[in-house]
Amino acid sequence: MYIQNRSELVSHGYQRGREAVIDIIEHSLQAVDPYRATKKLVHLEGGILTVGYLSFNLSGRGDIYLLGMGKASFSIAKAVEEILGDRITEGVIIVKEGQIGDLRRVDVREASHPLPDSRGLEGAREMKAIAERAQEGDIVICAITGGSSALAPLPVSTISLEEKRKIHELLLGSGATIREINAVRKHLSDIKGGKLALSIFPAEIINLTVSDVTEDPLDYITGPTVPDTSTFEDAIQVLQKYDLLGRVPESALDYLQKATHEMENPKDFGNMPVHTFVLVKSGAICQAASNRAEELGFASMILTLCLEGESKETGVEFARIASGIRSDGRPLMPPCVVVAGGETTVTIHGLCGEGGPNQEFALSGALQLDGSEKVVIAAIDSDGTDGPTDIAGGIVDSSTTKRAKEKDIDLAGYLAHHNSSAALRELNDAVMTGHTGTNVNDLKVMLVDSYHSNFRR
Repeated sequence: MYIQNRSELVSHGYQRGREAVIDIIEHSLQAVDPYRATKKLVHLEGGILTVGYLSFNLSGRGDIYLLGMGKASFSIAKAVEEILGDRITEGVIIVKEGQIGDLRRVDVREASHPLPDSRGLEGAREMKAIAERAQEGDIVICAITGGSSALAPLPVSTISLEEKRKIHELLLGSGATIREINAVRKHLSDIKGGKLALSIFPAEIINLTVSDVTEDPLDYITGPTVPDTSTFEDAIQVLQKYDLLGRVPESALDYLQKATHEMENPKDFGNMPVHTFVLVKSGAICQAASNRAEELGFASMILTLCLEGESKETGVEFARIASGIRSDGRPLMPPCVVVAGGETTVTIHGLCGEGGPNQEFALSGALQLDGSEKVVIAAIDSDGTDGPTDIAGGIVDSSTTKRAKEKDIDLAGYLAHHNSSAALRELNDAVMTGHTGTNVNDLKVMLVDSYHSNFRR
């Protein structure tokens, strides 16, 4: 079971609907487990290693290295080590602090996320050193997943770690999309944007990754080991768009503005051997949620896999769909479940409390649901940590605003100060999973039940 406080979450509100939504979330997280996906793709029989359509006779190969960074990297590395065992020469992975786990052949480093720290910097330096030791005939398996930009911060030589941390902080609070954020971060890194691959060559690269970006663009999910589609000009335009040109450290702006064509990240690797496998696509969690809803007896639909925008605004719009379902059966007749995936953002001005985009999405949806009976909305970050918190997200219904009034909690005020965690904790509507070991799309689920419901369990 992924959700640790299930009994607390179903102790109030529309309990039957909450139970069904929790069931859907549990099955969805299980369906996007990278460990299981790796075991299905990678096999070793005798001395023959098969990875999807690839086959390697290991008796004719050199060393095997394993490098990884990101919130789903441990699950992949664990599966690979169980398959290859002592055939792995050495390796290192960098995971988010709190992702406890030991590997025999691979060094596991913990680091800070979403803001980088010195532990991540040292881990990234070790990773680059191993990459540079790889020779022709060697195989380097790379488990690079979402979260790697913060977990493995190796800035270009003219930018300090403190300055890199400030850049991350400004970008994360700007309201920029993950693609826009990464366009900047890749161009200030010594390993992102395909540069780690340049250190690995001429060894052969096998990328095993999990996508947390809509439409699964490889250079935004396993960016260090595939060619980069973004440019220095793109990075500057992002800073300009979000009024950050005068706020980022001078060293970073100077580097971006003076960059030459020769300094651009690689756009093509030529004939260098790189094989990339997306173990779990970003939208897989939404398909799993929709499938499970139908198994439980609900009509279901996936509204979108590309939900973006300000969390407070998208949460309201998502909740408004319930009114159309109730009034004229559009887009579905109840009992039904509407699913959406993507990654919404939070724009921060000044001081703020503790929270995350999924928590703000859920709370804003609750305000819109005030008085709507038998409607439940949940929003979670699939890795189990929404924003810089230990909360995965929130689950709300019409009782949320009622209980808030009884406790004298001003939900609109909490949202205005980006303090959604405090409100959800006080109302026992915070979803707690701990680290899930995966990292795909955020998941939004809305259940609209009929007034006389008997869904299957």
